[in-house]
Amino acid sequence: MEESDFNKATQEDRQKHIVRPYEGVPLTELVPGSLSHLIGGENATISFLTMKAGNVFELHSHPQEQIMIVIEGYCDEIIEDKMYRVQKGDVIYLPANIKHGAFIREIDCKAIDIFSPPREDYKQKYLEQNKGKKFKFFH
Repeated sequence: MEESDFNKATQEDRQKHIVRPYEGVPLTELVPGSLSHLIGGENATISFLTMKAGNVFELHSHPQEQIMIVIEGYCDEIIEDKMYRVQKGDVIYLPANIKHGAFIREIDCKAIDIFSPPREDYKQKYLEQNKGKKFKFFH
């Protein structure tokens, strides 16, 4: 493979494959106190999530597998009736249909959540709250 074998991508080409979620994707409120920049593809949804200090992410479950990467702050994650302190650098695996939630303590917790298959409920929230804006990468 040689560099000369390839053309430079145009800005239009770039928009098909690359986005800066914190700059190019509007916020969606998932639940009160939890705001996300959502991106979706055919097989996954990615949530760039900020859970505000002092909030509670109520116990819930969903049919999607979830992988959560804490990128800033910390929270106390509830998984199957046990509480785990998770902080920057931790990766949490949540199998489909597992009951989980979180207590957000005195500072915001920022995380990247990856869901597979995609979260159609999140896509609908995005479309309702961001009228006229395309759900990035979703076909």
